[in-house]
Order: sequence, then C-alpha cells, then structure tokens
Amino acid sequence: MTGEGRPLRLAHRGDVRRAPENTLAALAAALVAPACDGLEFDLRASADGLAVLLHDPTLARVFGRPERVRDLAAAELAAIGVPTLAAVLGAIPARAFLDVELKEELGEAAVGPLRAARGLPGGGLARAVVSSFDPGALATVRALAPAWPTWLNAVDLSASTLAAARAIACSGLSAAAGVIDEDSAARVREAGLDLAAWTVRDPGELGRLTGLGLVAVCVEGALLDG
Repeated sequence: MTGEGRPLRLAHRGDVRRAPENTLAALAAALVAPACDGLEFDLRASADGLAVLLHDPTLARVFGRPERVRDLAAAELAAIGVPTLAAVLGAIPARAFLDVELKEELGEAAVGPLRAARGLPGGGLARAVVSSFDPGALATVRALAPAWPTWLNAVDLSASTLAAARAIACSGLSAAAGVIDEDSAARVREAGLDLAAWTVRDPGELGRLTGLGLVAVCVEGALLDG
C-alpha cells in the first residue's frame, strides 16, 4: 500500500489551498500535486439518502450557509458545491488511493457507489479504505462488504482502542499523528493491524513518522508538493 518505500500521502479533504475542502475542485487540485498519492474525504447523508462530501453537519464553516446537510437534497447540495460520492468517484482516476471517512452511519449509501466504482471480483475493494471514528458505522460496512479494508479512526493507541478495532475486524487504525511513536506503532503491528496517521502539516513530523512503518499519512499544504 505504501508509495516508493514511504507511506502514502493522502490529501486531507483535497488541496485546501486551491479550493474549499471536500469539493471536486479541491480533490482535483490535490491529484496534480507531485507528492500526492490519493485523497481523504468525508461523507454525510443528504435529505434524500445519498452520500455527499462534507465534514461538518452544517454548511456554515465551509459555505457560509446555516443549513444542515441532512435537510437538503443532493441536487440542492451539488448546486452549492457539495458533490455526491458517486460524482467524485466518477471524476477521480483509479490510480488515486482513497480514504473514505464516514462521519455518520451510511450503509448502502456509501457502499453502493464504492462497490460500483472500486469493487473487485470476489468482493474486494481497489485502492480504497473506509474509515470512521464510529465503530457502528464500520460494523455496518463490514456486514455489507466483509472483504473491504476498514480503519478505525482514533485519538489514542491504547489497548482499548486496539481491542475496539479488532472487535469489528478492522484491518487498521488511523490515529492522531502526535500519539504515534515507536512503541505504539509496534503495538499496532503486533496486533496485526495497519497504521495510518492524521493530519500532518510539518515536514519534520512527516519525517519522524516515515520510519515507523505507517501505510499512509493524511497531509496538508506544502507536503503535497514534495
């Protein structure tokens, strides 16, 4: 999964220097950056049950509007700049690795478009992983697509966090960069789990993490450039 002997660099919500986060423009801008191996983006449900890209429950921070995502249909959200998962998957080249983060339980609304775009014979998933802080959301994905890789997002790498990931048969953990060190990375490996990090902006921090056996690092800014 790693790129050229280093962790994959995944653009956190796209290249937010060029366009608003989680928009098609931000995702496309990230993929032309020389050090970008793929994308991390966030999913929520529209009023009509489609998976759309937005981190927050409302449009306020990114688009300056008060509405909640769940109160607008996907077509209304698209007109504002919030794309559907299906539209994004249709626009992203197959070479790009994807970390698809569920901000809430989406079930088939997320699994269906991913299966159509990245599904493999035998039930696998090509160059993508589904992640979430919500174990229930990941358990639903695993019930619908048992062979897919899933990462439990975490703010620590305690024994209870590792146990929670194993309890729902996750393939890995994605943890806050600051909690990852040689000891914690070794514990994750010993548990048979992949390890990824979020979100890194400093070259020194990226260098520190690179030698710890991570499969991916979510990055921003100049770290997409080299």
